[in-house]
Amino acid sequence: MKLVRFGPLGEEKPGLVDSDGVVRDLSGVVTDISGSTLSPDGLAQLAALDVTTLPRVAEVDRYGTPVGGTRQFVAVGLNYSDHAAESSMPVPSEPILFTKAASCIQGPDDDVRKPKDATKMDWEVELGIVIGQRTSYATKEQALDHVAGFVVCDDLSERAFQLDRGGSWDKGKGCDTFGPVGPWLVTKDEVGDVQNLAMWLDVNGERMQTGSTATMIFDCATLVSYVSQFMVLLPGDIITTGTPPGVGMGMKPPKFLDTGDVIELGIEKLGRQRHRVLAWNS
Repeated sequence: MKLVRFGPLGEEKPGLVDSDGVVRDLSGVVTDISGSTLSPDGLAQLAALDVTTLPRVAEVDRYGTPVGGTRQFVAVGLNYSDHAAESSMPVPSEPILFTKAASCIQGPDDDVRKPKDATKMDWEVELGIVIGQRTSYATKEQALDHVAGFVVCDDLSERAFQLDRGGSWDKGKGCDTFGPVGPWLVTKDEVGDVQNLAMWLDVNGERMQTGSTATMIFDCATLVSYVSQFMVLLPGDIITTGTPPGVGMGMKPPKFLDTGDVIELGIEKLGRQRHRVLAWNS
């Protein structure tokens, strides 16, 4: 299934994309794409629906993030060996974890804002894992049983905040609008082999990133298991799993985003995003 949330910011309704690409309104069935809806039983109930009986949505003006109630937005750094090389950093022996503020999550086509005093705003196309049930100390063999599905994420970053000002990476990762997610939450059965998905990102129509989840250092099952050793993961939490090469920081000379730029990105089977970079608005 492809699950969505659509409508104005703060008023999103749950929906399902049918086989013809038409959005069907799920608000008569569930209140949101969150909580128990993301559990194996909840997803099975949605999969059993006769989609043709659900109201058709004539036109979607806006997609919100496809999962509600995200409490934790966990990110993995340097999870592609070629991205580590372009960043002049060693390939990690264990996953590098940091957090993105849940407040930065937004819809896939919403505008993004260059933070106040930002000088090195960067892009990163990433595969996101959406947790479907409480997960603590999961083994690698159990890990994907706890996953509801997968999403596209743009791990926007302000490199000056992240790397030039000391401390943890978090402060360059959770700025307002720095977490576009969606358009769809695609369930595991529809994704198939999540470790073999093509991914790409363009800035102003120029291809910057071309990659595949096949080149991850730590695969999705490993990451879910690993993160669950350090924190309890809850339904709706997102783990964004790292980016392939082609980020602005790795170019020679480096290239960063500015007001007016347009970012487009996507992952095979998971959809695509488009957002404009706007100036800081106090």
